[in-house]
Amino acid sequence: MYQVVCLIPITNEKEKTMTFESMGLIEPLQKALAKADYKNPTPIQAKTIPAALAGQDVLGCAQTGTGKTAAFALPTLDYLGRESIPKKPRQPLVLVLAPTRELAIQISQSFEKYGQNIKFRKALIYGGVSQHKQVSAIRRGAHVLIATPGRLVDLINQKHVSLSDIEVFILDEADRMMDMGFLPQLQRIIDLLPRERQSLFFSATMPPKIRDLAKRLLFNPKSINVTPKTPSVEGIDQQIYLLSNKQKLPMLKDLLARDSVDRAIVFTRTKRGANTLGEKLEAAGIPATAIHGNKSQAARQRALEAFRKNKIKVLVATDVASRGIDIDGVTHVFNYDMPMEPESYVHRIGRTGRAGADGVAISFCTYEDRQMLREIERLVKMELTIVYGEFDESRQRNNKGKSSSRKPGQRRRSRRPGGKSAGPSNSSRRHSGGSESGRRKKPGPKKAARKQTARKQSNRQGSAV
Repeated sequence: MYQVVCLIPITNEKEKTMTFESMGLIEPLQKALAKADYKNPTPIQAKTIPAALAGQDVLGCAQTGTGKTAAFALPTLDYLGRESIPKKPRQPLVLVLAPTRELAIQISQSFEKYGQNIKFRKALIYGGVSQHKQVSAIRRGAHVLIATPGRLVDLINQKHVSLSDIEVFILDEADRMMDMGFLPQLQRIIDLLPRERQSLFFSATMPPKIRDLAKRLLFNPKSINVTPKTPSVEGIDQQIYLLSNKQKLPMLKDLLARDSVDRAIVFTRTKRGANTLGEKLEAAGIPATAIHGNKSQAARQRALEAFRKNKIKVLVATDVASRGIDIDGVTHVFNYDMPMEPESYVHRIGRTGRAGADGVAISFCTYEDRQMLREIERLVKMELTIVYGEFDESRQRNNKGKSSSRKPGQRRRSRRPGGKSAGPSNSSRRHSGGSESGRRKKPGPKKAARKQTARKQSNRQGSAV
């Protein structure tokens, strides 16, 4: 039986007063939750856990940081604790897919935390490291397999993993997987899953491609959504600095030097930009390091651990890492480069102001970024505070008044090192139908030979006279 349960906002008193004890979870899970001081579930947990315990499929539509991991980990561990199913080599019972290595590691840690009193085995596989230890863990047998799509498909192709016994399939951060280009791998993995299974599908947004994937993955959908129409950014002081590209680095150094900045994440648009900015901050005496997809897994984990332990003050990251960083105590988020899409802005600034704490999000916005700023304000349904600078609207008027001296289709003339115009090339002169005015055209070999013969004949005639 397949039924989709999406998440709806809690409205009645019974749901508002729901506790983890009232959900009917097995005693080992209750002990782990009490040890972690978990009492009341978040909205997504309150609606997901009962549905998942009943064996229903779940379509969870919620933002990052709302407690999705516990929402699918707790009912999964409850199932494993009740059934006591023996593990099999290479054939896991539960598959959890995550888009990034960092998120996969966090999910693995959550399963370990909640399931500390349950006898189960898990395996964690992701790319960027040797597969030897991962293959060994799968061969020993694992009830829960937590994986990134690329490495999972690779191990499937090598016959190290079989998905024929999967009973619970969990897809986390589906929209981020699509953004990262994992759709072909997702389709391959879904094709290998048994038809009789329970599927839990989570995504922060629901664009058409995600809905199409959900229809293929889930059956008899009953769509419910806990994502608010206006993304929640409460507790985050959002500030806009209107700067030119040359002003960004000096301003960032100045802001990071302030006492109020204790632990900061700085987002750039590219991996190369993250590396360069991290090096410049280090050179300026600001402890910083970069984290992105091109870094090895060992380097990424060292960076996160150093950031978590306050050994470094600044973590420079790209959007791919924005949902994989779950560290409390981040006081500031800086958008050194504005994001490519407004939804990424919400995910970025969501790294601060977590667990009810206050946070500050500062975005450096250039004149070229003004349209993205307007789209972000429409998404969050508020006008962001500009605390520094102003747009030079005269630039736009001047650009509109300027007309190009080039004719349509004409190439821009290059410059010689000395600063003088190089003029049109020989090929452009040939195509124009004539030589350049004021410059003699060098004759071809045949024409030069004819001229030389004519001169010889003229000289002979002159000598004869």
